[in-house]
Amino acid sequence: MMLGSAFSGNAGPGREQQTGTPSEPGGWRGSWNSPTVEASVPAKSTARRIIFLNRFFFPDHSATSQILTDLAFHLAGCGIDVHVVTSQQRYDDPCARLPEVDSIGGVAIHRMPTTRFGRSALIGRGFDYFSFYIAAYRSVLAWAKPGDVLVAKTDPPLLCVVAKHAAEGRGLHLVNWLQDLYPEVAMELGVPFTKGPLGRGLLQLRDASLRAAAANVVVGERMAEVVRNRGIAPETIHVIPNWCDDEEIQPVAPLNNPLRQEWGLGDQFVVGYSGNLGRGHEFETVLAAAERLRSDQRLCFLFIGGGKQFAELAHSVRRRGLDHLFRFLPYQERKILRLSLGVPDIHLISLRPEVEGLIVPSKLYGIAAAGRPIIAVGASDGEVGRLVRRHNCGVLVEPGQGELLADRLRCLRANPGRLAEMGRRARAMLEVHFTRRQAFERWRSLVDEISPVIA
Repeated sequence: MMLGSAFSGNAGPGREQQTGTPSEPGGWRGSWNSPTVEASVPAKSTARRIIFLNRFFFPDHSATSQILTDLAFHLAGCGIDVHVVTSQQRYDDPCARLPEVDSIGGVAIHRMPTTRFGRSALIGRGFDYFSFYIAAYRSVLAWAKPGDVLVAKTDPPLLCVVAKHAAEGRGLHLVNWLQDLYPEVAMELGVPFTKGPLGRGLLQLRDASLRAAAANVVVGERMAEVVRNRGIAPETIHVIPNWCDDEEIQPVAPLNNPLRQEWGLGDQFVVGYSGNLGRGHEFETVLAAAERLRSDQRLCFLFIGGGKQFAELAHSVRRRGLDHLFRFLPYQERKILRLSLGVPDIHLISLRPEVEGLIVPSKLYGIAAAGRPIIAVGASDGEVGRLVRRHNCGVLVEPGQGELLADRLRCLRANPGRLAEMGRRARAMLEVHFTRRQAFERWRSLVDEISPVIA
């Protein structure tokens, strides 16, 4: 399991997510206020209890934590008895010691003590993962009741294997919430040994947990195809995409966006990238396009966020003498997310073709909510590529087609009407298919199906 953890995270929250590789949806980071819960919360039903397993939870800000926190508070507000088994750490602070027991927004939080090596070294990260597996397993066995619903996310990777044994030991309904697919991601990105006997063994363990589950929730259609092709019963596979706060994030006209002036972008044509830039993402095509556009003084590639490849991209930009075309900013506070997503005229979403169907970039939903068009750098039949073509809300460029990307940017810049119409279609796509309210309703229906209310 340690080897598969080398590339943990989504999408993205493309979960980018959002979103796949833990990513920061929309490239934000910062403090998170406690949720507000309506005064008239229905009484909890003792016949319906749901237990979530994930290494991070509120007030942590990582992508899997944000999505889980939204859903947990919503279900608690619906009168369901919600518990979360998590760690005491924060994603970017392994030394944090959050309270072991807490109750926020009607959610009972059980924070397990684990090792605290952090993300800097693979071996240390593996020990952190393994200690969480053990602590979460023991916690569930200690107090879960037969008939409870146990939902396992994918941080740490292959948590579903531990959840399967806990569910069998206590008579629980297992739900696997697959933000990404391991060990396939590790295999495709070249983690040592994962394509040999170790990888095959991990696949067998993972597939056994999927077959044993009452439901397997995936975050994209391509991911559903991959899971079906593994021989998992189609009736157990449910596609529930990730989401963003689409009620808060609304389209903002560039002239009305104070960040463009504050960041000195003025009337430049801004090509944006927001969120995590991890190993599953691709930036060579963007660099190739920038080489062909290096003389354009009114063009800016704006990268907001972080991730393993963020610094590598900045280094490549300096080495190629393209500094005048690129701006790099850290994750932004959540309170200005609606403005930061509205700064670019068009947004990039990249994904290496080999991990299509294994990761879904969650950043897609924030971009669409902001009413911005999308440049999908990835496989033409990928999750984002399909949506861009189906809804005509952007353009598609295959990895390695730097010259084509440069041509597309020139054409779109010269046609602001087309650009604006693509942005409107992106928002319309989200409102029809990907709102947060719709995702909550799908989850509520699934919970009702697995654990009906007993009068």
